[in-house]
Amino acid sequence: MADHLGEFEQIVLLALVRLGSDGYGISVRDAIAERTGREADFGTVYTTLTRLEQKGYVSSRLGEATPERGGRRKKYFIITASGRAALVAALRALRAMTRGLGQQLELR
Repeated sequence: MADHLGEFEQIVLLALVRLGSDGYGISVRDAIAERTGREADFGTVYTTLTRLEQKGYVSSRLGEATPERGGRRKKYFIITASGRAALVAALRALRAMTRGLGQQLELR
């Protein structure tokens, strides 16, 4: 049985889908803020990315060191095939639960 994806895990995975190979902590945080208006702190985003990596839903790689980061390397994340499958399953379940409730919830 697949691990349950929490709401914020789903949002982080959706941000990674949008970002493609350019997903790292700050870009994920910024994508979430831009699309949802939700201001997540970096620690929450990074903890979630780490948890998703432990579940096998994302993988990471280190980028090149850059002078503007004091020689530190960015850690990039990308969604894996099992991450996509878990996200699709979660979104299907949510869609099934909301089907027919448009008027009651004023969904448009």
